[in-house]
Amino acid sequence: MAAEVARAAGVDVHVYEAKGSVGRKFLIAGKGGLNLTHGEPRPGFDARYRERAAQVGRWLDVFDGDALREWARGFGIDTYVGTSGRVFPNDRKAAPLLRGWVRRLRESGVHFHVQHRWTGWCDDGALRFETPAGETTVHADAVVLALGGGSWPELGSDGAWESWLRERGIDVAPLQPSNCGFDIGWSEHFASRHAGAPIKPVVAHWIDAEGTHHALQGECVATATGIEGSLVYALSAPLRDAIARDGAATLVLDLAPGREPERLRRELAKPRNGRSLTEHLRRHAGIEGVKAALLYEVLGKQAVNDVDALVAAIKQLPLRLARARPIAEAISSAGGVRLEALDDNLMLRGPDTPAAAGMPASGVFCAGEMLDWEAPTGGYLLTACFASGLIAGRGAVAWLGSNAMADRPAGETSPAP
Repeated sequence: MAAEVARAAGVDVHVYEAKGSVGRKFLIAGKGGLNLTHGEPRPGFDARYRERAAQVGRWLDVFDGDALREWARGFGIDTYVGTSGRVFPNDRKAAPLLRGWVRRLRESGVHFHVQHRWTGWCDDGALRFETPAGETTVHADAVVLALGGGSWPELGSDGAWESWLRERGIDVAPLQPSNCGFDIGWSEHFASRHAGAPIKPVVAHWIDAEGTHHALQGECVATATGIEGSLVYALSAPLRDAIARDGAATLVLDLAPGREPERLRRELAKPRNGRSLTEHLRRHAGIEGVKAALLYEVLGKQAVNDVDALVAAIKQLPLRLARARPIAEAISSAGGVRLEALDDNLMLRGPDTPAAAGMPASGVFCAGEMLDWEAPTGGYLLTACFASGLIAGRGAVAWLGSNAMADRPAGETSPAP
């Protein structure tokens, strides 16, 4: 996106890609249907970025979800809003959009260099790259870093850049998993029989750092080690933060949404007439499969025979989350270059430590997931990445223009491209 904006302004643009082809993570994002953006109106849309809502909101003032849909339409790709509010291309595929985009950039004059992995700066400020032919260096008048976070490292976003920027005096928040699953530590019996089973519908309850109670209905999936899925991903940030703060987090599930405790107590108190408890739960509470197994796992075989304890667990089943799954397994990551280290154009404010020798004082911009923000899945991630790329591209053009003005003889006012 930064390349598109800069090239449209007449700048000579080179894109350096670590992998053998560009946009691999974009293609993965479209594996189950490319969720480009979300139809949620602002300011609710902005609030999805949590503590960074105000800063990301300024990016969205320039390029929001509607602008992204219009941009895709420029490639002949129409979109629709699904029942969940998520926005998809009509064919739900990422490849046609990516192919059209790369083709248009090439035709406009953007130069692509694949298998060029950036490894930092030389002492003279040149960019250093690892390539199949060995190390090479490049001098550039302006640079946009779009290095990704730490999730899906096999696609290139391995977070190796963290140390290189810190060494240069740049304030970087540690990368953490976001939109991730959590470990609980099931028994071998439960894990072997129910890993991969969907748990739906349920209502999740949790308490935030301020002590406020929250509830959200959705579905999740039992894994061999714990729990994941769309409902868990939506809560991953506060759950992850609670684990960091308290050593563990408790997620409470209502396994029978819409059934009041009194009704459940009345139904489950009926005689079994020789039926097993599992069959009794299915008939009178709608609880079966993995939900029934969860009750046995948490309560134990004896407690499930206590009607009051059973009803309480059905409506408020506590799951102790021990840790987030590794960042390499996460859909996205939190942390990265702190926005306070950047100006409004997403340009690094300039190093102020002796270790920053050799790094350009400015003219270096950052965009995308390498910045310190996070959002839930649902199109919010891609929208902010697109918007930040546009902001950084425009900022680079403005930087080049101001430098050209400064370098021109007195009396000349039009900047060179």
